[in-house]
Amino acid sequence: MLSLTSFAQTSTYFAELEQWHDARIAALKQPNGWLNLEGLFWLKNGVNQFGSASENEVVYNNAQFPKHLGDFVYDNGKVFWKNTNNEKITIKNKAGAVVKNDGALNLLTETEGEYTCEWKHFVWVVIKREDKVGVRFRNLKAKTLVEFKGIERFPVEQKWRIKAKVIPQDQNPLMIMNVLGQNTAQKHGGQLVFEIEGKTYRLDAIDEGGVRLFVTFADATSGKTTYGSGRFIELEKPDEQGYTYIDFNKAYNPPCAFTEFATCPLPPAQNRLTIAIPSGEKKYGHH
Repeated sequence: MLSLTSFAQTSTYFAELEQWHDARIAALKQPNGWLNLEGLFWLKNGVNQFGSASENEVVYNNAQFPKHLGDFVYDNGKVFWKNTNNEKITIKNKAGAVVKNDGALNLLTETEGEYTCEWKHFVWVVIKREDKVGVRFRNLKAKTLVEFKGIERFPVEQKWRIKAKVIPQDQNPLMIMNVLGQNTAQKHGGQLVFEIEGKTYRLDAIDEGGVRLFVTFADATSGKTTYGSGRFIELEKPDEQGYTYIDFNKAYNPPCAFTEFATCPLPPAQNRLTIAIPSGEKKYGHH
């Protein structure tokens, strides 16, 4: 029988997990969430005509969209926007202020999303992935957003909150491949060493700065009850003794589970666990 203290701790833990999950769902629904993406268009050098007509270089197939909204001009590492005579977009900075576009405003900035382009309920930003430059395009009234009903999860179990030793690694950077087949160098956050049912397992973590580590992993549930390409998890950086906790109840689907227009990192070979982790989010969608 649980003591009153144990029951209180369990109730607090479950409540915290529910708050985390509610925040996760709310973030997915935000204008910058993953549910409203309807395009990822890679640009070629020169003029890229943009609209719903098939003769454009960049085609967004939607009857609500103009046949030719305007042009992306990709030249010498810069991207400019050129309006047509009939249509004009709005460009805003991160503070939400409208920015004047004189045809010389470079939309490809070092900080992704420095400028947001808008036309009615459609918004987009210019992004860069290694040597590829493209347009991440959103429909704020997307069917995938409007019809979203939530994400199935495994039952919360405290046994999946596991203490781990963080072992610093000489291997730096940590190479991570994304769904485009591009390898990117990430700062190694250390190797997480932990036990499940008396057996030792390891996961390599990425240090993205701040106070948390990031892990992309797969396990024996991947492609069955959980998303095939693996899941993500975030955890606090180690304490003074070098320990932290991996809470698999907070394992969540990557953006690619919700949209084909994301460029998700994949688990490195050493992060593909042989054990099943029936904890956290179950698979969603068919991407």
